[in-house]
Amino acid sequence: MSQESKPFGLEDYDKLEGSLRFDAPAEGGAPAMEMKMADISWVKRKYLDIPYASESPAQRLDLYLPEEGEGPFPLVVHLHGGGFGMGDKRDDHMDTYLQGLSHGYAVTSVEYRLSGEAIFPAAVLDCRAAFRFLRRNAAQYSIDPGRICALGGSAGGNLAAMMGMNIPNGQFPGEEGMAFDTDCTVQAAVDQFGPMDFRPMDDQARANGVSFADHDTPESAESTYMGGPLPTLSDEWLAKANPTTYISENMAPMLVEHGCMDRLVPFMQSVNFVNAIYQKLGQGRVEFVPLPNADHEDKEYSSQWNMNVLWAWLDKHL
Repeated sequence: MSQESKPFGLEDYDKLEGSLRFDAPAEGGAPAMEMKMADISWVKRKYLDIPYASESPAQRLDLYLPEEGEGPFPLVVHLHGGGFGMGDKRDDHMDTYLQGLSHGYAVTSVEYRLSGEAIFPAAVLDCRAAFRFLRRNAAQYSIDPGRICALGGSAGGNLAAMMGMNIPNGQFPGEEGMAFDTDCTVQAAVDQFGPMDFRPMDDQARANGVSFADHDTPESAESTYMGGPLPTLSDEWLAKANPTTYISENMAPMLVEHGCMDRLVPFMQSVNFVNAIYQKLGQGRVEFVPLPNADHEDKEYSSQWNMNVLWAWLDKHL
C-alpha cells in the first residue's frame, strides 16, 4: 500500500470555483460525482455492509480486523467527509486508514444519511447509532468497547468531534424521550479540518484571503445540511450542529489537525474550536497540529510523518 495514497485531493479541488455545493441533489441522495474507491481486496478479515440500524439503506458499516491475533482489538472508526452531502464509507480514504491494521487496530468505516436524504441531525444520530451497535456487539466482532476512537476529515471531522464530546444518551437533538440499551462513548477522537461553527465561516474566509466565502449561499454544503441558507437560520439551530456547544468534562482526548491554507474550511474554525476546549477544560485535553502549507484534503495528511503522528497519538490514548 502506498504511503502517499490520498483521497479526493488538490487536483480535484482545483477544478472547483468555490466550496462544495449541492445545487440540484438527486432525489433521495447526493449529486452524482465519481468517487475514488479503496482497494480492500488484500484485507483477509472483514465484514462488509453490516446494518447498524434499519431506518435507511445508508445505515451500514464496514469492519476490518488485523490479520494476526484474536483481539479484542482497539478500534478506529472512520467517518467519511464530503460536505455532509456526498461521500462513501469505502472511498479511498480507507487506503490510508487501513494502515491501522498493521498497527494492531481494527478499523471501521461508517455510512450515514447524507443531506440529500435527511438534514441535520440525521448524520449525527446515525453515527451515534453506529457506535452503540459496535459497543453492543463488540464481543462478536473481536473489538474492545473500552478502546474506541472516532476519526474523520472535513464533514467527517465535525462528526468525529461530535462523537468525541461523549454526549449522554437522550441529550442530543432527536433523541429526546428515547431509551437506549448501550451508550456511544468513545475514548479518543481525531478531527481533521472539520467545519465547526457554520455562522462565521464566510467572515473568516474573507479575513484570511485564502478560503472561498460562499458558505452562506443556499447551495452550500452547510446550508444544505442545516435545511436552509445559513443567514436565515437561527443561532440556536446552528449551535446544535457545532461540537463546541457540547464541550464538557465528558469529552474524550482529542487530536485536531488543520491546514493554514485550507480553501474550503477556514483555518480559524479549528483555532476557535481548540481555544474553546482550552478555556473550558485546559490544554491537556486537546492536541492541535497546524499544517502551515496544507490545503483541504492535502496529501500531507496521509504523508508518512503525519501518519506517524496519528498512530503515536492513538497508541497513547487507546
